[in-house]
Amino acid sequence: MNLEINNQLFIVSGATSGFGKAVAEALLNEGANIIAIARTEEKLHALQKTHPYKVEIVTGDITQSDTIKQLIKLIAGRQIHGALINAGGPPAMTVMETKLEDWDNAYKNVMRWKIELTQALIPAMVNHKYGRLLYIESASVKQPMENLVLSNSIRLAVVGFVKTLSQEIAQEGITLNILAPGYHATSAIDRLLKKKSEQTGMSVDDAMLQYVNQTRVGFLGTAEDFASLAVWLLSPHSKYLTGQTISVDGGVIKGTMG
Repeated sequence: MNLEINNQLFIVSGATSGFGKAVAEALLNEGANIIAIARTEEKLHALQKTHPYKVEIVTGDITQSDTIKQLIKLIAGRQIHGALINAGGPPAMTVMETKLEDWDNAYKNVMRWKIELTQALIPAMVNHKYGRLLYIESASVKQPMENLVLSNSIRLAVVGFVKTLSQEIAQEGITLNILAPGYHATSAIDRLLKKKSEQTGMSVDDAMLQYVNQTRVGFLGTAEDFASLAVWLLSPHSKYLTGQTISVDGGVIKGTMG
């Protein structure tokens, strides 16, 4: 399928690892141009070298206002066709392990920056009557996951924000959707494995087997398969899909609306 994104310009945050890296590479393989954001400059330059003249870089933490301002300055009035809005999750904790400071940090690191970045990008997209915003959250917004109370709670607020905005600007040619990954073979699962091992005394390998067994397909997802759906959602082909939260979870979510 021709995704019709050749030479379109996309923002990809968290572009040097996990889902972000896989989506960045998939976009580039489709002929798109990207502005890649990550904290490690060396990894950004490595990505840039794989696709000369197709990758611009912003080194910094996307959850910080200074990095968002740096990004907007780099865009300099150019049309942004889409953005992958993605960063790491909060620590694995139970409810009673959390302190109010943990909740404040989770709001800043999971939600606040997404509002700031979204509000910075929307006006130009409205002017161009086109845009694709795709947020990576978690399957925990569909079904709470153990030891992830901060993610279970704050990411639900992101869903409410995205759904509301999608309704407000649907007639402007702009779509906003969420991908909600379950257990994938990326570094993001490491914090769950460590927490499970600490709680139960089981080995990390046994903890991993427990998570694999929670999927109905019997294996963890890959970032590359995840990216194939993400790139379609970032393309013109997804114009009739907005305000949706799509689980990518191997059958972990049991609800009929999962």
